[in-house]
Amino acid sequence: MRGLRELLLQEQSRLEEIFSKSAERLKDVPPGTLRLSRSREWVQYYQCIPGQRNNGKYISKANKELILQLAQKSYDKKILDLARKRLAQIKKITKDYEDDEIEKIYLNEHRERRKLIRPVESTWEQQLAEWISEEYKGKGFREDMPVILSEKGERVRSKSEKILADYFYRNQIPYKYERPLYLKNFGTVHPDFTFLSRKTREEIYWEHDGKMDDPVYAQNAVRKIRAYEENGIYPGERLILTFETEKTILDTQMIEKFACRYLM
Repeated sequence: MRGLRELLLQEQSRLEEIFSKSAERLKDVPPGTLRLSRSREWVQYYQCIPGQRNNGKYISKANKELILQLAQKSYDKKILDLARKRLAQIKKITKDYEDDEIEKIYLNEHRERRKLIRPVESTWEQQLAEWISEEYKGKGFREDMPVILSEKGERVRSKSEKILADYFYRNQIPYKYERPLYLKNFGTVHPDFTFLSRKTREEIYWEHDGKMDDPVYAQNAVRKIRAYEENGIYPGERLILTFETEKTILDTQMIEKFACRYLM
């Protein structure tokens, strides 16, 4: 599974934090465990300490703090044991696991031998080349629109889109400009930029909304974002969003941060 290693490392980090928190809670806790017993309509509490009474020592309800501490202790010990177990499993898996290990077997073969082999999966380079070669018809331009060309020589609709396109071109990030995408219950849209993710092999869409201080424009932008979401394409996953108003311009540092996080 592509991206599995990263997910496992994220889970490892989460579990390490949980382990640390539970271990800290277990410092200076009262001895023994908590036993509950129901007597008619009442619940009774007992502190069970090894070597002492089998049924434990009765805890008065007035000593609520001890009851809470023992209950919390039992819970934290279970969490600690589970976290320890899962951390050991994750570390064992990630020790020698790589997302592209299947691909590497093919790529590590001699180039002449590779000509004789049909890989079980297409390599990233093969998938990307096939994706790039797919033809599509973009959105047309009105005759009265200014001609703005990117460094790639591609016509775009705004100076901000040129900034974006030039960044992708300079950093060798393949993209498709305004490639049509059908969204169920909404219709065909033309995302400003479409990419193929190396990590997930799924397409990622980048929408730049440049007139968010225009109420009508902003309302339409929100409708489109909602349509993406209704089609399972969520911001922060497969949808990247940047915005501008008359006073707030496109942040080039955010372009780099988004690109590094989602596209590289």
